[in-house]
Amino acid sequence: MELSDIVKAAFEEAYPGEDFGGVRVLPATDPKFGDYQCNDALKFAKKAHANPREVGAKVAEALKGNDVFEKVEIAGPGFLNLTVSGGWLNSRLSTLDSKPSCGIPQKGAGKKIVIDYSSPNAAKQMHIGHIRSTVIGCAIDRIFRSLGYDVIADNHLGDWGTQFGILIKGYRELLTDEERENLTVANLEKCYVLSAAKAKEEDGVWKDACRAELVKLQQGDKDNLALWKRFIDISIGEFDRMYAKLGVKFDTYRGESYYNDTMPGVVAKLQEMGLAVESEGALVVNLEAEKLGVAIVRKSDGGYNYTTSDLACVKTRVEEYDPERIIYVTDARQQLHFKQWFSIAAKMGYTTKLVHVPFGLMSYQGKAISTREGNLIKLDELLAEAKRRALAIVQDRAASMGKGAGMPYPPRASEPEGATRRGESPSVPADETLAEQIGYGAVKYSDLSHDPITDIDFSWDKALALEGNSGPYLQYAYARVCSLLEKASGGTDGGSGAPEPLPVDGSFLVATPAEKRLALQLLEFPGAVVRAAEAYKPSVLADYLFQTAQLYSSFYQSSPILKSEPTVRAARLKLCSLFGKVLSTGLGLLGIDTPRHI
Repeated sequence: MELSDIVKAAFEEAYPGEDFGGVRVLPATDPKFGDYQCNDALKFAKKAHANPREVGAKVAEALKGNDVFEKVEIAGPGFLNLTVSGGWLNSRLSTLDSKPSCGIPQKGAGKKIVIDYSSPNAAKQMHIGHIRSTVIGCAIDRIFRSLGYDVIADNHLGDWGTQFGILIKGYRELLTDEERENLTVANLEKCYVLSAAKAKEEDGVWKDACRAELVKLQQGDKDNLALWKRFIDISIGEFDRMYAKLGVKFDTYRGESYYNDTMPGVVAKLQEMGLAVESEGALVVNLEAEKLGVAIVRKSDGGYNYTTSDLACVKTRVEEYDPERIIYVTDARQQLHFKQWFSIAAKMGYTTKLVHVPFGLMSYQGKAISTREGNLIKLDELLAEAKRRALAIVQDRAASMGKGAGMPYPPRASEPEGATRRGESPSVPADETLAEQIGYGAVKYSDLSHDPITDIDFSWDKALALEGNSGPYLQYAYARVCSLLEKASGGTDGGSGAPEPLPVDGSFLVATPAEKRLALQLLEFPGAVVRAAEAYKPSVLADYLFQTAQLYSSFYQSSPILKSEPTVRAARLKLCSLFGKVLSTGLGLLGIDTPRHI
């Protein structure tokens, strides 16, 4: 933003009286073009009544004498190639280092948003298919909080409907006394499967009985309501156990049942406004003019559906929170549903920004995730396997280091300071906590490193890879920085477990090309967080972190650190420390732990 403002002022100095809003300075696509570039001379040439190169030349002249830029060059039809001065760069690194959360701007201060994600169905175990909404939603939640937004994270549970009549009937007649006494979500899921099967097999008798139990529940029968509440409480307890492992927290758990009393009023308002009309016994809103088909808001049997529930939900959220926007993180297959009810909400007069963040399907080892395929892996099992595999990696590493073989870090072309890895301690215990941090982080990052809309095929080999774009690769990069800084300080952190590397005294002094490339990349961190929020894509931040880690690796290979003369040593350690801080902060926004020792 600062550089864009400076160049914008140069445009205005060159052409007084003109408005040059929208001038943007971007990182150079290639270092040979400088550090940054501005291509807006082409865009504003007509306004300036001159050809683009002439505009570029006048702006370059206006930038002369500005101590921010060491060099300003004109290329092609008026492109401005900008090279920043060492003084400016060192100053900005110091500013970034001193700011909380590495300078993430508080763009959301005073603004409230609601994020709706995860949303599993009650009385069912979470499985691998739930991982996408949960980790994508949590990362978006964390990113917006870091920008200063007041975020309400809501888990819109599937806690009402036909399945509860099936469950209540099955609970009473298909479970053993012991299963009823020690009820678990697994027992409830078993109960539902058995009861649903009987509803299909018998000549409508069981199905009618299930429907009768549902009607009793809907009418407020005391016993059925008590059972329903027990089912919900047990389900939330199990969900919370899973969320604790993933570092996910919600401010509210409001299922479909929460909005039951609001839905009749919503439908009545739609009728009063002339939006809902009767069609074959049902009430519908015609959206054909918008090429969105017809949306049912009350079924022919008098029941309500997801469209009604979502409209009641947005009504309640707007009245209670008055949010600037509401974000929904769901399966891409629901896109038509969201377009329909977003359109209806706008017709009803709601001005709150409604955002749907759709995500693609997840497959496992090349096969679609489904019960029929036999690979509907329970989330508990997935995380247990992640921990088991990560523990094996940690134990192998410990065994290798015990033999003097060293840590299997991502390979580097050279070791400028000798065969021993710089600052890497051989005495790190292999424990289960570390395995959880690596394993769970690997699962999360394997999802978050993809654009949400893309379909992904989950692979253990890719998720836990020590090379390439993976969670463990970035965690190892962070641990290596911590170890280097501890060695430089002549000790350890004393087991404090602090989330950032040890502080380093001294000043930044960027000198070599490798240092400069890393330094410029670090300055882009606040912007990467903003872009990730604006696009609702944690993958934008994941890409930035991976690119930054690669630049750090190049710097590390080419730049001796501990054996450099004191001034250079201190400056390079300072740069390493800032890299560690940025990496830790960024991974934290993705919900990924950064252990200091691996």
